[in-house]
Amino acid sequence: MLQASTILQKTDLDIEPDFEEQLAELLALCHEHLGSVDEDMLRRSFRLSYWAHRNDWRASGERYISHPLQVAKIVAKDIGFDDISVAAALLHDVVEDTELSLDFIREEFGETMATIIDGLTKISGVFESRELGQAENVRKLMLSMATDIRVILVKFADRLHNMRTIEALPKEKQLKKASETLDLFAPLAHRFGLFSVKSELEDLCLKVLNPESYHEIVQRLEEMAEEREAYIAAFTKPLEEHLREEGFEFDIYGRVKNVYSIHRKMKRKNQPLGEIYDIFAIRIVLQSDGKKGKEDCWRVYSLITDLYKPLPERFRDFISVPKSNGYQSLHTTVLGPKGRRVEVQIRTQEMHEIAEKGVAAHWKYKEGVGDADREMDQFLDWVRDLLENPEPERATEFVKEFRLNLYDEEIYVFTPMGDLMTLPSGATPVDFAFKVHSEVGMQCIGAKVNGKMVPLSHELKSGDQVEVITSKKQTPNPDWINFVVTHKARSRIRHWRNKQRRETADLGREIWEKKADRASLEVSDQDLQDYAHELKFPDLQQLFYEIGSGLYEADELVQYIKKGHREDEEAAEREDEDALREKYEKFLDTAQTTGKQALLINGELQTDIAVNYAACCNPIPGDEVFGFVSKTGTINIHRTNCRNAPDLLTNHPDRILEVDWSRQKDIQFVAALRLMGEDRVGMVNDITTVISKNLKTNIRSITVDTEDGIFSGTVVLHVSDLEHLRRLMERLKRIDGIHGVYRFEE
Repeated sequence: MLQASTILQKTDLDIEPDFEEQLAELLALCHEHLGSVDEDMLRRSFRLSYWAHRNDWRASGERYISHPLQVAKIVAKDIGFDDISVAAALLHDVVEDTELSLDFIREEFGETMATIIDGLTKISGVFESRELGQAENVRKLMLSMATDIRVILVKFADRLHNMRTIEALPKEKQLKKASETLDLFAPLAHRFGLFSVKSELEDLCLKVLNPESYHEIVQRLEEMAEEREAYIAAFTKPLEEHLREEGFEFDIYGRVKNVYSIHRKMKRKNQPLGEIYDIFAIRIVLQSDGKKGKEDCWRVYSLITDLYKPLPERFRDFISVPKSNGYQSLHTTVLGPKGRRVEVQIRTQEMHEIAEKGVAAHWKYKEGVGDADREMDQFLDWVRDLLENPEPERATEFVKEFRLNLYDEEIYVFTPMGDLMTLPSGATPVDFAFKVHSEVGMQCIGAKVNGKMVPLSHELKSGDQVEVITSKKQTPNPDWINFVVTHKARSRIRHWRNKQRRETADLGREIWEKKADRASLEVSDQDLQDYAHELKFPDLQQLFYEIGSGLYEADELVQYIKKGHREDEEAAEREDEDALREKYEKFLDTAQTTGKQALLINGELQTDIAVNYAACCNPIPGDEVFGFVSKTGTINIHRTNCRNAPDLLTNHPDRILEVDWSRQKDIQFVAALRLMGEDRVGMVNDITTVISKNLKTNIRSITVDTEDGIFSGTVVLHVSDLEHLRRLMERLKRIDGIHGVYRFEE
């Protein structure tokens, strides 16, 4: 077995002068940007990497050692975390690509280094395989960052250098690597606060994926450079004079936005570069920190707005409420010379370093990963929560959700006690409830925003104060999945929904077994599986689920088996979709007109046909609905937002009919309302008076539960149409103490 000391002490290890110079440059960068530097560890790491890669060459024709050296320089200069991460950068490929083992690294450099190198080795194949493998590789990436944050930091540097030298690869590989970088590594760098790394990765990706747009923007920026510099000078000159008069120590300069962000803005606004006003920003970096630094930022803001007219709607205070990656700065947009809009960013030197280097700067200022920062801990908690989701998800959904959460814009809301919470833009009270605690989310029945009751789908805004109303008897509504945006809320709702689906299937099996016993049928699961396939159910579980949810009657299955329709159904299976559709249309055409009830089906008025209004969603005239043709020819009418609609529309498109309400004569429909509010004497009497006496509506049943001064109840009643139901809801909302009235399906 190779001994570390043998390699590291070899006198005949002939290191080329150029690489000796690069090692010296690396050590100088470490002393400039890192808090402490173990030169001996770094030299040993370099010598080992040089020896391990002695026979390796890059696609560009360079010695392979040039790559780990450049990666280490990026870690030292652009990320600036610590000397262990720089040493790991030098060694990041040795276990994967050479004869050295992980035990070898552990023996020479210790357990921490071995853990980092092991993490880097495991995630080296991210996105190499297809969907399922892709999701698994993303999980590996997340696991590694949750174990030691230096793994992902070194990986950023590795990817950045690979993108800088990507021209040496075949075009197909360039496109693949650029796509995965833009898809995953750039947004991850954004989430970690590594602005400079993220911006360069995006530009390099655009250069590969859309070279025409990249070069066009670069050329136009160069053409506009002289005019832009003159304008920046005219804008900053009076500002500099005022700042000096007030005794500030500062740096001020104009920063052109990265090419990719300009490209994205041009596409989003569908405008040429000449019409995009905010292609640069003025940045003021103050040489004062701590509490005085924050106060100075506000003083500078006041000076700027004395000179130039501010646009209040464009002001952002990220100092009082930092972004989740730790970013702090004041942003304002003002009208500069010639009436042009100019964005100005005001920050301290410490804020500036955190803005550029993110979590690495937190390490420098807070002296240790353990104290790094609360927001990054929250991000890693999100990573762990995503990994620990108890319900296995489809690969594409998992990866999509992971990526979307990386680039989320953020809002800041408050609990009733005044505690601050960060949520992604578009979040709802349900997302807030799950953020507070999983059980709060599961038992959420309503919410108040700024003291007023709002629907659970209400989109929260920064500054909102949110109060969640819960009930131990409440369970998640599957419809919530359509409007929640956080992973935690989506995964918990999905887990509960799948659990309910399993329980419904178990109920369906129980119903079937009772029906089969009564009919004296003995059918094995294998035979039942065959019958399920003949009836076009994908599997036995789906058959039981539809029986349990009332979508398919167990009696129909009993009759089918008894009457031996097997051969007929085999023939029906051979009918193509058009023939099946024709069969249903002929059935509809033969319906007799009685005038009792009418529906527009596929654009034609149909009367007195075999229609069933699905109990799973209780549709009423005025609802958006569709028809689902059962296997016996009955048309089941479902609301388009029925919990069963996605399954029916996706898996049985050939059995879906377009339905619209035409006219109804003297027909009452079942509807249900969910009410909640304050528990007080006479509340139930007030509710029933409004329904029965004031609005002349028949009540079928009413149930009320009370807990901790809050009541929640369900009223099942008979209505003529949607307008009738809406009038009823509006009148109930006016009852004193009622906080919410919602339509409810059971």
